[in-house]
Amino acid sequence: MSAPASPSPVRRGIRDTSAQDTVHVARPDRRRRWLAIAAAAIAVIAALAWLIAGWASGATSIDAARLRIAEVTRGDLVRDIAAEGRVISANSPTLYAIAPGTVTLKVVAGDRVEKGQVLAEIDSPELRSKLVQEESTFASLQAEAERATLDARIARAEARKLLDQAQIERTAAERDLQRYQRAFEAGVVAQVDLAKSEDALKKTDIGLASAREDANLQGQGAGLDARNKQLLADRQGAVVAEARRQVRALTLRAPFDGQVGQVQVAQFTNVAANAPVLGVVDLSVFEVEIKVPESFARDLAIGMPAEIRSANEVFPAEVSAVSPEVVAGEVAARVRFSERQPAGLRQNQRLSARILLDTRRDVLMVERGPFVEQSGGRYAYVVDGNSAVRRPIQAGASSLGAVEIVSGLQAGERIVVSGSDLFGDAERVRISR
Repeated sequence: MSAPASPSPVRRGIRDTSAQDTVHVARPDRRRRWLAIAAAAIAVIAALAWLIAGWASGATSIDAARLRIAEVTRGDLVRDIAAEGRVISANSPTLYAIAPGTVTLKVVAGDRVEKGQVLAEIDSPELRSKLVQEESTFASLQAEAERATLDARIARAEARKLLDQAQIERTAAERDLQRYQRAFEAGVVAQVDLAKSEDALKKTDIGLASAREDANLQGQGAGLDARNKQLLADRQGAVVAEARRQVRALTLRAPFDGQVGQVQVAQFTNVAANAPVLGVVDLSVFEVEIKVPESFARDLAIGMPAEIRSANEVFPAEVSAVSPEVVAGEVAARVRFSERQPAGLRQNQRLSARILLDTRRDVLMVERGPFVEQSGGRYAYVVDGNSAVRRPIQAGASSLGAVEIVSGLQAGERIVVSGSDLFGDAERVRISR
């Protein structure tokens, strides 16, 4: 049996279709691989573009949930102040003890009283005894003043008497001189007698001048003494009047028609001088005391229009007082009913008050927020898509809810009114949503 024939060389060089099938199948896998690589490259490029956009919009990214954004609008800006206040009487004095003593109350808290009605009496033996002593001293000084006045009259009368006598003596001397003059001319008397009569007249002239001077001095001296004694008596009279006033003040009376407020002492207890006894409330005039932020205090003025809300009714009012003192960043102000007041008001009752500062017509305004205080109204962050850009502005008047925009913004633009403190003065900040 012969061996099989070896394959022909020509047939070994011819490939079958299996190799062709293998090459044909591998070509689509290579394309998908390149497509996947291209997609990954595109994703990387998009990510890089996103990062570049983020860097371009700002180094800081803030969550929008942490911000409050408001739109700039145009309208009427009403500057007002609204606050809760408590009702107080415009006239509610407290009566004090003028001197130490025992108190006898005639009323209780809540009683209606009329002007002049006795509310309480204070028994002060010390003050009453002082009044008796001062009255006795006054009587003594008054008697001395009257005695000094009488002495002055007597001294003046005596001086006038001496003056009259000197006047009479001078008149007599003048007559003697005239008689001696005629006799000398008739040759009846000697010249020496005429000279004696002339000397006598001169002597009476001197006496008359001296009497006049003495009368003047006596009158002045007596008047000064009497006046001094009278001044002492008048001074003591003032002391007595004050002591009498204090004794009368031991009886506490209602200064007006009203109601007894808080009674601060118990019946028949001893009180010290200047201790509060009770208060009286004037029920005819009430006011509402409110606390105003210090930033608005400079705009307040007495007489400004206001409103007071009680239940569902609004009552016209006006500012009646503004405290000059700032306490804990607030200023106390009082609002008074200008026409009528609600019935049944009570001391310390809570009411809402609103003070109208002014109204600005047709102005740009935006919701008020911390951005006004943070930059002093000079900058704002304007929202532009996903970014907030810092822009210089000029803020004007403000109310509790809105602030006027003088320049730098347009109606329809949106700005960050709260949360801009997180931006750290960056020029541009990205807002993530």
